[in-house]
Amino acid sequence: MELSYILNELGEERENYFNAVSPPIIQTSNFTFKTIADFRQALENEFDAMLYSRGHNPTLNILRQKLAALDGAEDALVFSSGIAAISVPILALLKQGDHIVSVENPYSWTIKLFNEFLSKFGISTTFVDGSAVENIENAIQPNTRLIYLESPNTFSYELQDLQAVAQVAKAKNIITMTDNSYCSPLYQQPIKLGIDLVAQSATKYIGGHSDVVAGVLTGSKALISRIFNHEFMNIGASLSPHSAWLLIRGLRTLPLRLQRSFETTKVITAWLAQHPEVDRVIWPFMRGFKQAALAQQQMQGCGGLFSFTLKDTSVQKIENFCNKLQHILMAVSWGGHESLIIPSIAGFPEADFDKNNARHLLIRMYVGLEDADYLIKDLEQALSGKA
Repeated sequence: MELSYILNELGEERENYFNAVSPPIIQTSNFTFKTIADFRQALENEFDAMLYSRGHNPTLNILRQKLAALDGAEDALVFSSGIAAISVPILALLKQGDHIVSVENPYSWTIKLFNEFLSKFGISTTFVDGSAVENIENAIQPNTRLIYLESPNTFSYELQDLQAVAQVAKAKNIITMTDNSYCSPLYQQPIKLGIDLVAQSATKYIGGHSDVVAGVLTGSKALISRIFNHEFMNIGASLSPHSAWLLIRGLRTLPLRLQRSFETTKVITAWLAQHPEVDRVIWPFMRGFKQAALAQQQMQGCGGLFSFTLKDTSVQKIENFCNKLQHILMAVSWGGHESLIIPSIAGFPEADFDKNNARHLLIRMYVGLEDADYLIKDLEQALSGKA
């Protein structure tokens, strides 16, 4: 299926809504039935029916078709946030006594899910360095039911060999799931590499305008329907029709925005790598990246998220640099039109700063849609400031 068809036509039966170019927002909570038989059938199988917008809605279903096709998946569910797209399927698929093998240092709210939420219900997690497949394989226990991946990590960019991990998991009948927020479906398709479930924050590149919070999960129809019919419907983490419409709008320009961000990031990272105040730049498509060969093998591109460190490792220097930026905004998230920066030190009290902890030194930057020269000027004036 061609990308242009997916983004511009798939799921859009325009003759059903006055031949409008843009699909309508079906802003309704529920749907009516002409006969008891039809009503009964919808109640018995809501996965295949329009009954109540907590489940399915026409605007959401257009989006679901597009997102599933982009991932090469059979089906998709959309959620009210990225962490909901991670939490709900895990709650649906695991039970008390089950065990998870997870890569170390995933998204912060994923860590909380594993350590603070699932543990209350007797589900345990082992965190491992996923850059070596044998570390994951060695951590598998008789009660392991899920291998959770995040490739690349969104602060330090460790990758996992998705195809190799999938082969290990399938041999032991273990479900695999990965967070693909960093790459988006355009730059990485984990399902084609054998991964069972793919989650991502649609807040990022899919939305693209920093005006909607959403999540997406793709996988086989069997897994998606299983998740839908239980925890998805019970927890009610559904997306609003208006938010779904915003994501459809975002998909129209996704290739253009991703490519623009990717190309500008090549310029920014090369410039930073030569700057006398910068110690190192970490980006999967940069020469010298420790897993560069794997990145080139399973990713088609890299987007605009990278990290770097300063030669002056004092907390004062890091804060001074970030505080002096005039056009690059300090904020969480990424994937929108605006360039952003977030230093690792913002996530903990200053008293806990340890200059010998490599993660404490990281400054993460997202390159948006601004001109490279515009961003470089801002970085230059901030780097040249005195601590």
